[in-house]
Amino acid sequence: MATKNEEILRKPEWLKIKLNTNQNYTGLKKMMREKNLHTVCEEARCPNIHECWGERRTATFMILGAVCTRACRFCAVKTGLPNELDLNEPERVAESVELMNLKHVVITAVARDDLKDGGSEVYAETIRQVRERNPYTTIEVLPSDMGGSFDNWERLMNARPDILNHNIETVRRLTPRVRARATYDRSLEVLRRSKELQPDIPTKSSLMVGLGETWDEILEVMDDLRANDVDIMTIGQYLQPSRKHIKVQKYYSPLEFGKLRKIAMEKGFKHCQAGPMVRSSYHADEQVNEAAKQRQALGEA
Repeated sequence: MATKNEEILRKPEWLKIKLNTNQNYTGLKKMMREKNLHTVCEEARCPNIHECWGERRTATFMILGAVCTRACRFCAVKTGLPNELDLNEPERVAESVELMNLKHVVITAVARDDLKDGGSEVYAETIRQVRERNPYTTIEVLPSDMGGSFDNWERLMNARPDILNHNIETVRRLTPRVRARATYDRSLEVLRRSKELQPDIPTKSSLMVGLGETWDEILEVMDDLRANDVDIMTIGQYLQPSRKHIKVQKYYSPLEFGKLRKIAMEKGFKHCQAGPMVRSSYHADEQVNEAAKQRQALGEA
């Protein structure tokens, strides 16, 4: 019999998901299989997949294969020994973006610690090919820390994505327990260096809550991100993808998320999206547009 500390918390009412398996959803799923493409929407079991695919017709492509070299305790993506690189993948992603007629695309990837360049060249080539075939589509990238190599980050940023997203994931104290190989300070360094390389490209980071962090630790993350000139922040509820992953310690209410968003904006973020179902790529098109408006209002653009 499970002890009180081992019991799984019951999900509150506000975490119920509306499923939408309409023609958009089924059509997108069919196209992904035909093009042999992966999405973090499926691999990470994102709770918003039916909204994004079924209603907004948006998706987050996951390049560099579907097997990650890291085994983070919050993530449902497969881990193990990755396959060889598929050099035709950037072209297939670019073609799919064109067929979907996307206004904004998010490109993420598994961590590839087996590659010296961390996958940065495939990232850069994917950006170039998407931009060539879709000149009016804004491009957001969501890479791992790629080993913290400055050369890797310079290669990626020189391809000039429209927004650079790298997730801090959790508070400093919990990072060693939650993330594999990644460190809190390295993630901050990645965000800082990205801004130094391309000052006009907005940077973004995401935080999961419900892992046992304190309120003050959340505010500390906000301060650390702002100290490294991060423009956009997203805050969402951690949901345990399977029994082998870290358990949820707390479900934050919509009111608490509203308070966190207000505090984040007061601390100087150009945009913050916070809510139980918010994920790093959730409504990403709105985030980049809102950040651009804020920059213009402040005379930065």
